[in-house]
Parts: sequence; C-alpha cells; structure tokens
Amino acid sequence: MKGFTSLKNIQKDLQSYTVTCVELVEHYLDRIKDQKDINAFVETFDVSASAQAVLVDAKIKEGKAGVLAGLIISIKDNICYEGHKLSASSKMLEGFESLYSSTVVERLLKEDAIIIGRTNCDEFAMGSSNETSFYGPVKNPLDKNKVAGGSSGGAAASVAADLCMAALGSDTGGSIRQPASFTGTVGLKPTYGRVSRHGLIAFGSSFDQIGTFTKNVDDAALITEVIAGKDEFDSTVSRKEVEPYFEEIDSQKDKKQRIAYFDCYVNHKAIDPEVRKRTIEIIEKLRLEGHQVDEVKFDYLDQIVPTYYVLTTAEASSNLARYDGIHFGYRSTNATDLESTYVKSRSEGFGREVKRRIMLGTYVLSAGYYDAYYTKAQKVRRLVRDCTNEVFENYDFIISPTSPHTAFDLNAQKDDQIKMYLEDIYTVQANLAGIPAISLPLGIGSDKMPFGIQLMTSAFNEKKLLSFSKQVVNKFALTSELEKA
Repeated sequence: MKGFTSLKNIQKDLQSYTVTCVELVEHYLDRIKDQKDINAFVETFDVSASAQAVLVDAKIKEGKAGVLAGLIISIKDNICYEGHKLSASSKMLEGFESLYSSTVVERLLKEDAIIIGRTNCDEFAMGSSNETSFYGPVKNPLDKNKVAGGSSGGAAASVAADLCMAALGSDTGGSIRQPASFTGTVGLKPTYGRVSRHGLIAFGSSFDQIGTFTKNVDDAALITEVIAGKDEFDSTVSRKEVEPYFEEIDSQKDKKQRIAYFDCYVNHKAIDPEVRKRTIEIIEKLRLEGHQVDEVKFDYLDQIVPTYYVLTTAEASSNLARYDGIHFGYRSTNATDLESTYVKSRSEGFGREVKRRIMLGTYVLSAGYYDAYYTKAQKVRRLVRDCTNEVFENYDFIISPTSPHTAFDLNAQKDDQIKMYLEDIYTVQANLAGIPAISLPLGIGSDKMPFGIQLMTSAFNEKKLLSFSKQVVNKFALTSELEKA
C-alpha cells in the first residue's frame, strides 16, 4: 500500500473505494510489527481498531462518516481509553485498565477516527528523551542510534515512521514540540485550557495540555478543531467558541505579519551553529517576503527553566501522592506493615527520574522553603506571562528555534540532569504563559537529522497560528532534503 501524507489523500481513496479502513488498519498494524525495534508503541489495539474500521467503512458507504473518517491515530500512554490499558509508561500503573475514556478520545471516535494503539513515553511524562520509560527508550526512526525526544517520543516516532497518520501527545514544557523537532513532524501545543484535560494522567496540572503530531498543518488544524472546546468534566477548560481552524486554514495566506524574535534565543551559547544559521535565514526570508520582523528584548531566559521545574515538580509531588500502594497503583509484595507498604510501593513502583522530581517538589513545598522557591517561582511565572503578552500587543508571532540542536545519541545525556532539563529552554515559555505554540519541520543538520522552528502567538489564537504556519511551511519547508535523509 502506498504511503499517505495527509488525511485528505486517505479520504479521497476511501471515497473512491480504492482502499478501505479495514485495509488501512491492517497496513499500519503490519508496519508497527515490522518496526517494533524503535519501541514506539507500548500496545496496539488490534481488536478495537479493526472493529472501529468496519463501522467507519459502513458509514462511508452510507454517506454518514465523520470528518476524521479514515484517520489512523495513536494516543500517548497517559490518555484514557475505556476498556484499554494505560500506564503512563510506569511500573506503578502496570496492568491498569481505564474505566472511562478521556474527552479527547470520545471526540475522536465520534468523528470516526480509528485509535490504533498507545505510544511509549517518558514515565509520567517526565523527561526530554523518552529514556525514562519503564518499557525502555524510544529510538528515533530517522536514526535508531538517537533519541526521539520526550516526553511524547513514542507519539512523534509513530508519525515519523508512518506507523499511523497522526498522534495525540501531551505537552507540559515542550513534550510535543521537542520530539516533533527531533523527528521532522508538525507538533502543536494549544493554549492552556483550549483542549480538555479530562482523562489525561496529570503531571503538572497548570501546565499540561493535549496536542497533536501530524505530517502537515492541515491535519493538525482539523484534529485540534475536533478535540478542542468546553467540557463539563474539566473546570479549567475554556468556554470560548472554537474557531473553524481547518476551513479557514488559508485565511492568513497573503497577510503580512508582525513577527518578533529574541536575540537571547537565537544567539544563545548552547545553540548549534546550524540551528542558529537556519533560524536567521528564515527570519531574513520573512523580511524579504514583506513581513515585519524585529528583535525584541526578553529578560527572563535564565529564569524560565528553573521556574518551570520548581513549579512542575511541586505539582507532580501533589499529583503523584495518590500512587501509594493503598489508594492507587503498584503495591510491593515485600511490604510487611503500613509504613513499609508506602515506602516500598513508591520506591519500587516509580523510576529514578520520577522519584527525583517528587522529592524536588516536596522540598520546594515544605514549610521552610515554600516562600523561597514556590512562591517566588509563581511571581516569576507572572512576570514571564506579562512580558510575553506585552510582546503580543505589538506583534502577531514570536519565532525561535524549537530545540538548540538536532536529536542527540541514546544515553548521551541520561546522567546529566541539568543538561537534560535545559532541553526545554525554548519551549517552556509557552507553557509558563499558557499560550499556543507549534514546531514546524524547517531545518536539517549536517548529520541529516531534522530540527524545528517554533512559532508562538497569543492565547486562543490557534486559527491565526495554524494559518500562518501553513504559509511558512509552504514557503520554507525542506521536504526534499528530509526525504533524502
């Protein structure tokens, strides 16, 4: 079967009956088995996916199919799907089966998407390389000696390796955009509160947001439009009306935009010279296209990563307290009394990185250090948000690299936590400010590996972001180079 590059192409063949959903599911399941060595999937949903395919084929014949008919999609192993297992890639939840479906899953199924399996991720979404998973690391399908990025590395790899057409991941500090950058896919993190978190296993509740991995911007627009919107099960989700992202994807086609960039991002000492060169090249080309592109001052680069980790570890400490061997999760067989049940269950059930973050979070929330760390971090978060919003008073977008470099080698940074945490240097601003951001596959290094360019815009302006992103990709994409790589 030929490879598909968009849902539009799939639906064209479905309508002409040159392919069926049943055949598509069989095709992708075979591809997953053939490429099991990249470890992208924790589990495939062979039975339910095949059954859904039969139903969708029948709807297509009746002319009643939903807008996502034929979309074969994976979900990250922290998104609930009733009657299916999920574990957040942790021993703590090994064997757990969800009793209900997340809102995003319900909305996908309602529009006749077919969920083919759950993808590997960093344990409880804590990591930047997908090496902390209980199931082992995900390998980058473009070079199996390199990481796929994290925490949604399996989701990114599933799309990059053509094991499905799209994937849902979660982004707390860059966990969609960084792996998208490393794998040459389009990774979208919507505005905080744009997509319901109901049914998403929590890491940092004021940061987490479900988003998409796709092969193109159009599919990202359509899937996001389907899963976004108010939800009675999530009190933090916005009630703002969802705009027609997909139908009006070309609304910014000829409009000249005002674009800001931060010199401290583009010329940071940690950035790879090739990433810097490509970023500057795109900035200059945007100017030549008639867009206003200006350097803008940003004073909080050195503070954003520490602020992010103080706040997210605090929230993780609280969210993961329920997994104690009594209320939820793995219970140690070595426990002899109540105290040892708590201690041994959590010590054996959680991996090293999760335990590190729980301890950090507990520390910053402790009585003697709460004001010194947690309260101060909240104040810095407000400063970052206010500064970011001030930029958007005069500009439509902020452009930056997504990651300082291309994908690094497996095990290369596993024991250097500071270096690993700094992987988020360009992505955490969007999470701290609660704004939408997208990584577009616009660069390729001399190592033949892709890297992304990030666009950010003001809250709830996904329509504008997606429309301009499509324009940028059409102008500056390196499709042929990526295909050769």
